[in-house]
Amino acid sequence: MDQISQINKDQGWRIYLNPKALIMLALGFSSGLPILLVFGTLSFWLREADVSRTSIGFFSWVALAYGFKWIWSPLIDRFPVPLFCHLLGRRRGWMLFSQLLIVLSLCGMALSNPQTDLAQLAIFAVIVAFASASQDIVIDAYRIELATERLQAALAATYMTGYRLAMIMAGAGALAFAAWFGSDSGYNAHGWQIAYFIMAGFMLVGIITTLCIHEPTLDTQAIAKIEDECFISLKQRGYSHKTAKLGAWFYTAAVMPFKDFFSRYGTSAITILLLISCYRISDVVMGVMSNAFYVDMGFTKTEVASVSKVFGVIMTLVGAGLGGILVSKFGTLRILALGALLSAITNLLFMVFTYMGNNLEMLTLVISADNLGAGIATAAFVTFMSSLTNVAFSATQYALFSSIMMLFPKFIAGFSGIYVDHFGYNIFFLTTALIGIPVLALIKVLSNKNYHQPKTHSAQE
Repeated sequence: MDQISQINKDQGWRIYLNPKALIMLALGFSSGLPILLVFGTLSFWLREADVSRTSIGFFSWVALAYGFKWIWSPLIDRFPVPLFCHLLGRRRGWMLFSQLLIVLSLCGMALSNPQTDLAQLAIFAVIVAFASASQDIVIDAYRIELATERLQAALAATYMTGYRLAMIMAGAGALAFAAWFGSDSGYNAHGWQIAYFIMAGFMLVGIITTLCIHEPTLDTQAIAKIEDECFISLKQRGYSHKTAKLGAWFYTAAVMPFKDFFSRYGTSAITILLLISCYRISDVVMGVMSNAFYVDMGFTKTEVASVSKVFGVIMTLVGAGLGGILVSKFGTLRILALGALLSAITNLLFMVFTYMGNNLEMLTLVISADNLGAGIATAAFVTFMSSLTNVAFSATQYALFSSIMMLFPKFIAGFSGIYVDHFGYNIFFLTTALIGIPVLALIKVLSNKNYHQPKTHSAQE
């Protein structure tokens, strides 16, 4: 059994009552809220506003910011935000800065109408995506630094519970608010604007949590020593003081995290990165068109919101909690395989759904199955990626993994609208199930290798 699975089994569900797990529940909510507001929920809004499916597919590329966050993650790992980091510390300062930027940009989206201000809406959506990706970088680093490996599966599970609950709030909740303040059966810009203002208000969960938690304490002497040695080496080669200082900082912030990863995992590193890049492809590609599919099937916002709110919440809680327990009992890779299989099966349920028409019972089944499978898969996947990081480079390395996780699937998802227009929803959902099959092969290859390497962890439980 891999090291990340060494949760004390005697604790069972009680491990989720650990204060650190509860902190990650709140931060997970803050992290999960923005993504649907620039992805699935935004697709629903755009479709109701009579924006074409092709345009909606291309609009999803806004979320590619999540796929490129590794580029600026070294800044978050090593560079303090003026004032914010001085008052709160490096991690909490970046958290609060990102959260406030998300709030302001969501308000900007709320003041936009896609029928008349599509470009303005896109600009604010891009800012939300970049600020949200930055928040993810620092929260992921904080989670990894918060506790030892024994607690990481539990932290991942509670983080994903909060994350999925926020996605339901940003999905079902936003639809419900848009219906209550606007129209349930037709487009009403006012309803959507109020819904997005309310979503901005829910970011207070993250802001309050950030202000209440403590800054993690880490031993940075080893990294500082490497930076000093690099600085001295550059000075001896004739570089100016300023150039040597900048070069040493760049080496430790941007080069060392990647060098460390490849040196620890050797030839297995490529297989690991391939698995990370493909693992979520089925549900991400399907997710772009799921809300547009509900609209085209004739479901109202209230129907979709009601089913998601009740069954989505229940299955999310069960899936994330069950995922953490299963990882501790059977190991990370086995549950990764289970999660990949469940993603393919739920996409096949969507294919069956296309032949049944407007059927509320089937809507309930597919949403329940989708949330259960996603909860299990994501809890295992977050645990897996967390186990790969060196705590000394947690922000940069985890940002690399989570960027790779989203980049390829988001790029492919951008063509989903064109694919649906040409082949229909039934073939689309079948295809999204089939493209998940290589994931199982990669997990099998990795399970045959002794890929896991121990890492030093300085956090205190």
